[in-house]
Amino acid sequence: MWGAAGAVAAMMTAGEAVAAPGPPARPHRGGRAEGGEMRGVWIATVANLDWPSAPGLSAAAQKAELIAHLDRAVALRLNAVVLQVRPSADALWPSSYEPWAQCLTGVQGKDPSWDPLGTAVAEAHARGLELHAWFNPYRVANHTDPSRLVASHPARLHPDWVLPYGGKLYYNPGLPEVRKFVQDAMLDAVSRYPVDAVHWDDYFYPYPVAGQVFDDDDAYETYGQDFASRAAWRRDNTDRLVRETAERIKEVRSGVRFGISPFAVWRNASTDPLGSDTAAGVQTYDDLHADTRKWVKEGWIDYICPQIYWHIGFAAADYAKLVSWWAAAVRGTGVGLYVGEALYKAGDPAQPAAWQDPAELSRHLDLAAGHPEVGGHVYFSAKQVKADPIGAMARVVADHYQVRARAPR
Repeated sequence: MWGAAGAVAAMMTAGEAVAAPGPPARPHRGGRAEGGEMRGVWIATVANLDWPSAPGLSAAAQKAELIAHLDRAVALRLNAVVLQVRPSADALWPSSYEPWAQCLTGVQGKDPSWDPLGTAVAEAHARGLELHAWFNPYRVANHTDPSRLVASHPARLHPDWVLPYGGKLYYNPGLPEVRKFVQDAMLDAVSRYPVDAVHWDDYFYPYPVAGQVFDDDDAYETYGQDFASRAAWRRDNTDRLVRETAERIKEVRSGVRFGISPFAVWRNASTDPLGSDTAAGVQTYDDLHADTRKWVKEGWIDYICPQIYWHIGFAAADYAKLVSWWAAAVRGTGVGLYVGEALYKAGDPAQPAAWQDPAELSRHLDLAAGHPEVGGHVYFSAKQVKADPIGAMARVVADHYQVRARAPR
């Protein structure tokens, strides 16, 4: 998901995991057919990527920055913000389960003297914006030292829940008590606030790191013996998290949608004839143990927002081919399809020539309009929406967002 330098280098992004040859039913409430169109922006808080701009700002300064992001969304005729509220097993609300997020004060567990999520929901709704609460289920820290976590952190109270991998700490998805806890922690926010959706990104089992092993041997020995392989057991763990969360959201607050924004390649066709005509180095089914296509076909989620973070014509993962593949995947399922767009690549000199053209993103919307299943687009991320160095977002707005549109429900 992450696209900016610095924080991104520390967190392998879906967009960068790309095409290297190695690793580096609920009722339909979304989609164009009902007259709405998703026009969203991600606001990332992990490592202060988008907001707050730095840890330790005053409550007034943090709130002012947040409101500026919301006002900008309104000015650009967007209709939804996807706010990261649980970046690293910590919270942007007074959680009953986890400490206050470090990105607010610079000190995990320190009260910021205001309620960021509660304020965000109220201020977004006052502006006619939907607020999708974005959670990361399993990431505990972007380091491997538990002593750096606040003493009351659940990962310190339950060290047997945590595994180090690739320079980070993760909750172990193979433990039933972990799956219940992370659901409880996320649903605490849903019970407290009238959010419009629960939103997850692309992190399930971690992205593969060459030469390292995700050491879930003990959990596999205890819980995985009825499965044909460890990979099948891991996929079942992820399936259970998705299915159980979907059921519990409905119980906690009626009308709240559940959406997931995965890495865009389920499987390459060379691996599985049902897969896409791509040659990506990461496949969610095989590498992240996330059967994203199944979640659509089973109707466990209300919308899917694949991160199609490549340009039209990119040989290893062509935007056009992936939009077509996902349109076919959702067809007839009642699951909404929104496309995650790599605004962060527009004008980045490290990117291919296509991303130096301010019209590339606008062409994405032209192409997607030929697929009636596509119900809108979400842009990564708020920092780039603000900076818009080559005017790519301005071009999208001028070409496609000349009038306001309600979000799909």
